[in-house]
Amino acid sequence: MQVKLPDGKGLDLDPGATGADAAAAIGPGLAKAALAIVVDGDIRDLSRELPDGAGISIITGKSPEALDLIRHDAAHVLATAVIALYPGTKVSIGPSIENGFYYDFEFPDGVVISDADLPMIEERMREHVKASQVFERSELSVADAIERFRGLGEDYKVELIEDLITNEGAETVSLYRNGDFVDLCRGPHSPATDRIKAFALQSVAGAYWRGDSDRTMLTRIYGTAFLSKQDLSEHLERLEEAKARDHRRLGKELGLFRFSEVSPGSAFWLPRGTQLFNGLVELSREMGELRGYQEVKTPQLYDAELWKMSGHWDKYRDNMFLTEAEDHPMGLKPMNCPGHAHLFGAQQWSYKDLPVRYSEPGLLHRNEPSGTLHGLLRVRHFCQDDAHIFCTDEQIQDEVAGCLEFAFATYRLFGLEPSLELSTRPEQRIGDDGLWDRAEAALESALKAGDHEYTVNAGDGAFYGPKIDLHITDSLGRSWQLGTVQLDYSMPERFELSYTGADNADHRPVMIHRALMGSYERFIGILIEHFAGDLPFWLTPVQVQVLPVADRHAEYGKQVKDELSAAGLRVELDDRAESIGRKIREAEMAKTPVMLIVGDREVESGEVSVRERGSGDEGSESVSELAARLVSRSTDRSA
Repeated sequence: MQVKLPDGKGLDLDPGATGADAAAAIGPGLAKAALAIVVDGDIRDLSRELPDGAGISIITGKSPEALDLIRHDAAHVLATAVIALYPGTKVSIGPSIENGFYYDFEFPDGVVISDADLPMIEERMREHVKASQVFERSELSVADAIERFRGLGEDYKVELIEDLITNEGAETVSLYRNGDFVDLCRGPHSPATDRIKAFALQSVAGAYWRGDSDRTMLTRIYGTAFLSKQDLSEHLERLEEAKARDHRRLGKELGLFRFSEVSPGSAFWLPRGTQLFNGLVELSREMGELRGYQEVKTPQLYDAELWKMSGHWDKYRDNMFLTEAEDHPMGLKPMNCPGHAHLFGAQQWSYKDLPVRYSEPGLLHRNEPSGTLHGLLRVRHFCQDDAHIFCTDEQIQDEVAGCLEFAFATYRLFGLEPSLELSTRPEQRIGDDGLWDRAEAALESALKAGDHEYTVNAGDGAFYGPKIDLHITDSLGRSWQLGTVQLDYSMPERFELSYTGADNADHRPVMIHRALMGSYERFIGILIEHFAGDLPFWLTPVQVQVLPVADRHAEYGKQVKDELSAAGLRVELDDRAESIGRKIREAEMAKTPVMLIVGDREVESGEVSVRERGSGDEGSESVSELAARLVSRSTDRSA
């Protein structure tokens, strides 16, 4: 038999040869390093026989698929250790996920697992890894598999098999054994447990079976695995750094916002946080006005008929907060677009008026499940830097280019470089395929015309149109999706929007949905973590703190504060009866960019002693000179 290698060359093998045989035939080094094999695009175990004529490539530790593979291995080893330590435990699912793996368990009555138990489970896992237990694959008929797992009391596995019969018409299922543990699993796996070179268990959480709050609450154990101890160590260090930068902790320490159970998923903004929030809104307004946007203000609550017209009633109702008024079903808006479409449709427009660019920092509500809420990053009540553009087909390319330029200019202020992703039609969508063809082609044309590099994310578009998503990478190497530019032919059709063309006939406009920061809440959360709380000078809520050395210097300190405040800077005076050392330390902890020390010498000279956070003493400077310098720094948004 013969298989084809990635370079197109043929490799002759004996009939019945496996992936391991193919690796050995290529070379002993590859045979030792091999973890799995790709066969005509599918990843398989090395122990499985190869079909004649297949195209193959060997997966090693250098392959992008390697981490996912050994993390799946580690999930099985975790389950092996748990059932050995806690007899009677039922297992459900244990997949690899981004940056790690997890396994969900139902422990026997009276057994409660916490993070304190993880070191013991880890130690048992190490025994299984060290034992180099082989991952052995076998197949059973679905009837035999159901009988086997039902006999073991593994109800979750039985349910999964029954679903495979119903949804996929499965007649057989695959099982994997390592040591005494046998699991229902599609695979693939590496040859043996010793390929897991480094792993760590991280946390314990609750998880409903199949995400259904009416089903059993299971215990989920999270972990991660790597191909080297160094990679694991670096990953754990990044996690510790991420904890130190957690916006929820820093937001509380810096006095920016709070959360409360009286309104889950909604931030209570303190004065400093409100200053930060308003600074970003003002930035959006200022940059938008320069680019021809007109701000509008639309209602929070709409009759259900509007949501039916827009398509949200059928596609998005589960994520909306609903109520009634005089027997009319109503809904709080989860997005601004239907209100903007209605507003546009309430007026008469000529082609000479287009494009019309509406912007609105609109308050929105989405009924997100409580388990998904996460500080400012996933909330129920938020505000978007939202805008909608109504234009002609001929204007699409320029308008999309303008949206992208706006986004790049915004991100540059924070030192962020975006990457672009074209997301195409999802399975659940409104509008016919002809409209989707036009919309996707228009966005792709705009990207190519701007010579932008981009990737395609098939099936991830909004339900009403394709979109360009803008992603950034923060200082910890994490990717965040921020901005989006969405092209929509469907909503203008549903709202029967029109403008009068040069031919004096009615024409349908195109609608572009555009948000660049996403939500202000989420953007602030990302910025806090990206900058570790050290926000740019122009944006930080308190730019300067004046620190009198003693009580007798407080009056001069107030004069300095008043002069700087009058110049437009955000200044606080710390006139407490505390030592200057403590005042400096607390100002540093509060991430204040500039501290001004005023004592006898400064009072006499009429100057201030300047201390910059992160660089220390900067010497003395007159108040007027300092004010001019800092105002310029703030106005230019240079740092």
